[in-house]
Amino acid sequence: MANLPVLTVSGLAKEIRLAAGPGVEAVGAGGDPERLTRLLDARTVPACRAVVSFGIAGGLDPALRPGDVVVATGIVSLAGRFGCDPVLAAALARPLAGSGTRLVQADLAGADAAVLSVAEKADLHRASAAAAVDMESHVAAAFARRHGLPFAALRVVCDPAERALPAFAAAALTPEGDPDIRAVLGALLRGKARVGDLIRLGRDSSAAFAALARCRRALGPGLGLPSGA
Repeated sequence: MANLPVLTVSGLAKEIRLAAGPGVEAVGAGGDPERLTRLLDARTVPACRAVVSFGIAGGLDPALRPGDVVVATGIVSLAGRFGCDPVLAAALARPLAGSGTRLVQADLAGADAAVLSVAEKADLHRASAAAAVDMESHVAAAFARRHGLPFAALRVVCDPAERALPAFAAAALTPEGDPDIRAVLGALLRGKARVGDLIRLGRDSSAAFAALARCRRALGPGLGLPSGA
């Protein structure tokens, strides 16, 4: 097990590129939970020593700002709650104390569809008490549980709780998880997106990815997870 990589599970291509490195195998499915489930199910032999959900997330806790880091204590979804391995969570959190980012440890919510509006975020926060939401953590946690592997999650807040995610944003991705520029331009031309929304989303995304990159550098090879995992 010690020679096997840590498997990181993400949605966006940029998240995958950041996660990849020595001791880490990074996979993702372009923000599509069903496709991600199929991709992971195809791994009849998991060929990894631990599973980590890694990337950005939508804020649910109103106190969190773009760039704040959540190391999960568990994942709450319609399938129930998946607990995170406390040893792995501590190993992720420890190096980030000096990374220049605000760190909280709390539950994440896993959703099968993008949570877009402020009202939807508030409802999910009340129902789950989760700090943030993404569309991969619950899939990754279920995969880890099926194979008896330790699981952890590190997510950085992008859009805060009081800011709606533009409706086109969830669909404006290629299957590989890169921004679909043609889809964005089409949304602008059809009046489905506003320039101001794009600017705000760009700023939030820049803050989130800058913090995610700092986290990745601080964690180092194998995400700094113990070799016995």
